[in-house]
Amino acid sequence: MSPVITRFAPSPTGRLHMGHAFSAIAAHDFARARGGAFLLRIEDIDGTRSRAEHVETILADLRWLGLEWDGDVLFQSARLDAYQAALDDLRERGLIYPCFCTRADIAASARAPHGPEGLVYPGTCRGLVGSDLTKPHCWRLDMGAALDTFTSSLSFTDSRFGTIAADPAAHGDVVLARKDAPASYHLAVTIDDAAQGVTDVVRGEDLLPATHVHRLLQELLGLPVPRYHHHRLLTGPDGERLAKRHGAPTLAALRETGVDGRALADALRRGEVPVGIGAAKD
Repeated sequence: MSPVITRFAPSPTGRLHMGHAFSAIAAHDFARARGGAFLLRIEDIDGTRSRAEHVETILADLRWLGLEWDGDVLFQSARLDAYQAALDDLRERGLIYPCFCTRADIAASARAPHGPEGLVYPGTCRGLVGSDLTKPHCWRLDMGAALDTFTSSLSFTDSRFGTIAADPAAHGDVVLARKDAPASYHLAVTIDDAAQGVTDVVRGEDLLPATHVHRLLQELLGLPVPRYHHHRLLTGPDGERLAKRHGAPTLAALRETGVDGRALADALRRGEVPVGIGAAKD
């Protein structure tokens, strides 16, 4: 059996909060308990929102929690050639197409029901001929054409849910390269997990639906399939996934007020969370 490799991959678009800490600890501890490696990746391809100061804060927060990563930090902004190569491959195979629609256009014309990530794209730009690529556009996966390349069904395994039959079609023609970024989350995370040799993806259950798309991309690009471990989430007072809108203190704020980070990490491991935050128990 190959050595276990996990990763934590935050975006430097804001400061980390308790939910991030819980997920980082889960990935770190999973690897350490098995004598494996814990990697850190910074998902900074959103050039309009990523900030260098947030990167420094992320590193400080993880060290404050007592989490040490192995090897150098990988920055997605240094991986643009890899994403472009994958897009070029898919384009040559006729599996992606340019889309010029705005969000308002999609909302106004979509007849399909809501999918796992909102409105399913109605395919307005699919099949366009002679598109002017000087105009702002994203690149979408032609889901039907992609699925037609396979004769057998796809699946993946999750430690909580067992073997899951992948259903990427429920997401419709997903975006693989955004108008304002060289790659979408779906494309970048799939390629980077393979490049870093990640054997076990430990992340929140809110990303379980996205795994259906990632499983398809792995097959299309000839990439290995990791094991998945989608943990329960910390929740706010309204029962929803902990997010900035709940007003939860950032890890940096807790650190700056003298809170013991290692003690906080140990409390989270025991399922003990501050008042107002729901405990996540597997």
